[in-house]
Amino acid sequence: MGTEAEEQPHGAAVVADGFGLKGPRGWAFRKVSFRAEPGALVAIEGPSGSGRTCLLLALTGRMKAKEGHAEVGGLPLPRKMAAVRRISALGQVPGVNELDPAFTVAEHLHERALLQHRFDGSVRALLRRPGTRAAQARARIEEAVAAAGLDLDALPKGGRTSVRDLERLEALRLSIALALIGRPRLLAVDDTDLKLSDSARAEVWTLLRSLTATGTTVLAVCSEAPEGALRITTETPETPEAQEAQEAQEAPETSEASEAPEAPAKVSTEKTADAPKAAGPEDAAEAPRTDSDTDTATGATASTTEEGAADALAETGRS
Repeated sequence: MGTEAEEQPHGAAVVADGFGLKGPRGWAFRKVSFRAEPGALVAIEGPSGSGRTCLLLALTGRMKAKEGHAEVGGLPLPRKMAAVRRISALGQVPGVNELDPAFTVAEHLHERALLQHRFDGSVRALLRRPGTRAAQARARIEEAVAAAGLDLDALPKGGRTSVRDLERLEALRLSIALALIGRPRLLAVDDTDLKLSDSARAEVWTLLRSLTATGTTVLAVCSEAPEGALRITTETPETPEAQEAQEAQEAPETSEASEAPEAPAKVSTEKTADAPKAAGPEDAAEAPRTDSDTDTATGATASTTEEGAADALAETGRS
């Protein structure tokens, strides 16, 4: 009992100071600064293509930042990326850790529990009897499913329901349950409110708040942040041409003229910091995509921005 209690999640503080990520195509996000206490609900808000998912992946140690620094649970980024990955977990991120439509819900849960035990278990746990290990795996699954609000009995075929037959909200709950099996200190959820009705969105935010109440820090990408969340706003990136012109203006001058001071990052009225306008790869890691991955405001296409994000992610390896 004592060992199980020690494994219960406790939130990781997240701090960013001038945090930025740049790929060959430009900046995905830049100059992001904020501080979130353990057990906070952090909403990364912005339109598709504004670097939201790249920021999510960078803060969980899956992409390597190029500017500024951040800390997760006292672990500095990008220097301690592997350690940050061990205390954080991802919900479903398109192109990174998508659910397998051919698997059933039960198969996904049992596979994750097996992997968790194999790679993250202590040496003492590996030496326990098979019956004991199986009981512990079932307990973890039941705990995660309950925390995610996934009612297996309400599914068409219970645990034998294929992922392809799940509704969007059910699939989101399953991805969160899979992440919670590892009892992370930091949970990251992408596309939180994508293709959901207003009532379903309210359910998701209620679920995420319940997780923060247990001590887990939650990062959630969304198009519109809920009340009470720490809001981090990303903006639609500029085209590479506009970015080059801006960087040329920001370059140190060789003449005697004094350099103009840099504009500070905007701060919202809800005690949240907004990232200045970013430019470059879309919010994707190894080319994760959403259904609206074309930046109509700037004319930048998903194929262009995904290349930059994939190149940036290649330096760190897949999550």
